[in-house]
Amino acid sequence: MIRAIFEENAGPLVVAGPCSAETEEQVLQTALALKNVPGVKVFRAGIWKPRTRPGAFEGMGEEALVWLQKAREQSGLLLAVEAGNPEHAELLLKYGIDIIWIGARTSVNPFAVQEIADALKGSEVAVWVKNPINPDMKLWLGALERIEKAGIQQVAAIHRGFQVYENSVYRYPPKWDIPIALMSERPDLKVICDPSHITGKRSMIQETAQKAMDLGYHGLMIETHPDPDKAWSDAAQQITPERLGEILAALHIRERTGGSVFQNELEALRSMVDSLDEELLEILARRMELVEKIGRYKKQHNITVFQPERWNEIKASRSRFGNNLTLDQDFIITILKEIHNESIRFQTEIIYTEK
Repeated sequence: MIRAIFEENAGPLVVAGPCSAETEEQVLQTALALKNVPGVKVFRAGIWKPRTRPGAFEGMGEEALVWLQKAREQSGLLLAVEAGNPEHAELLLKYGIDIIWIGARTSVNPFAVQEIADALKGSEVAVWVKNPINPDMKLWLGALERIEKAGIQQVAAIHRGFQVYENSVYRYPPKWDIPIALMSERPDLKVICDPSHITGKRSMIQETAQKAMDLGYHGLMIETHPDPDKAWSDAAQQITPERLGEILAALHIRERTGGSVFQNELEALRSMVDSLDEELLEILARRMELVEKIGRYKKQHNITVFQPERWNEIKASRSRFGNNLTLDQDFIITILKEIHNESIRFQTEIIYTEK
């Protein structure tokens, strides 16, 4: 039945529900509201929350499974819950959860994935695997293969973005080239996008969901709460059921051709270019932050903005590095000149306009 909802649904399969199951009332209220949102087939809720530091809300545990069963009875929606270890998986099987997903903090660890796979062996539950926090397609694929080797027939991937140690407009930058590589390697695999975790903010969910649709994703997982600002976890990235309905209604769904994951190969390649361009711009922004600090230092110590020796050093070292990457030297110098000119302009402005 899980596989059928992908195949029969004309639009994307939509999985929605709160980041955390907080109270029975909250769970039932959300599920009943989502029942009336076209496209929503699955109700999701976290009952164990892997927090980065102790002391934060870590979920309601087994108690919440009873609430979820009531939500399924009253709404008709399938249930999806995260398992972080074998004991979680066994308990979810006991309560008849339809879909078990493996989170990013778990999928990064092959030992943990294998233990969960062993616990689920022989069951008919659907298992969805989120990308590992590390931007590594092979690690993600390996986690999926471990689940498949345990005999699980209904396996899918969830793209929720990756951990990076740099400033970004995203909470977890999507790095679209990685799921594209996964879909290219496994065109048979159903892939779901989680724009809530990718963006970390509700204002960006719609544009990220549309991007996923443009790339031919099969579904969306969007965190939904009746009163998002009062959510006990991840409040900033949750939306109301009403807002979810608006986002889904506004999505432009592209036709698939010949059963391909993408509309065409060109679209996939362009998406990779888009992803890399975003990374380039983020790197340039961080570089300009350092340029600003250098400008303030020069002002404080009465040093000239333009340093010819430093500029010559940059041209020589970057040219050598670029040549090793088979980049044309004229192309490298042209880019470096534009960046250097903007740095000079910015530092000059600091010296002459700031007190």
